[in-house]
Amino acid sequence: MGSDDKDCFKEDGEGPARKVTISSFYIDATAVSNLEFERFITETGYITDAENYGWSFVFAGLLSDDILKAHPKVAAATPWWCVIKGADWRHPEGSESDIKDRMDHPVVHVSWNDTSAYCKWSGKRLPTEAEWEFAARGGLEQKKFPWGDELTPNGEHLCNIWQGIFPKFNSLDDGYLGTSPSKSFPPNAYGLYNMVGNVWEWCQDWFSPDFHQGDSKVDPKGPSYGKTKVMRGGSFLCHESYCNRYRVAARTSNTIESSSSNIGFRCVVEII
Repeated sequence: MGSDDKDCFKEDGEGPARKVTISSFYIDATAVSNLEFERFITETGYITDAENYGWSFVFAGLLSDDILKAHPKVAAATPWWCVIKGADWRHPEGSESDIKDRMDHPVVHVSWNDTSAYCKWSGKRLPTEAEWEFAARGGLEQKKFPWGDELTPNGEHLCNIWQGIFPKFNSLDDGYLGTSPSKSFPPNAYGLYNMVGNVWEWCQDWFSPDFHQGDSKVDPKGPSYGKTKVMRGGSFLCHESYCNRYRVAARTSNTIESSSSNIGFRCVVEII
């Protein structure tokens, strides 16, 4: 688990590489889709955090010029994010948008709280960070990506990330600007789709950049408390010049009520 590769972000606590033992588990082959999340909402009447707040973060590149003029950017350091009223899982780019042609895409604008509610309903849970990384590696050891060390072997795109110059120009060489369907690219050796790129995936663990130094080497679960939860896998916005976190060892975090147009999740079930 982890990596000592030169591309690692030491401040994120990606390294050092270390051996851990993981008990057997099942994991969803794909991130939870809009169709699956809709079933949950229909049966439970659950209201997401973004719906309760009345807004969510949307990548500016997905918005029209008229919407951009009407909505402020988040901060000078991240001008590609906008606070959009009415943005939620049903309306990814605001109240005028919908998911009718994206039912097989991963659900987005879901907070850690929302994903936990879905897991409770489905009889599953979020993966631990260690489980997620084990699954993402697909049986490979210390490779950068779920398929090996080369990002585009033989010129083939194997994940949905940013190509071009972030955030000004996306050449769309992989075919997508925003999210892609959950089975857009070949699965890894464990039969799992889009473990990197497309959407960030929530994990069960609280985040700490150095907790692993004292964590258990058997089924590690992270700190017992914290301020943010772990997210893994990167998203369609990741680019080597800014967010080179579509590597299997890469990690980041967010607060439990946060949501955006590039955060989703998948679930696991323990084998007892």
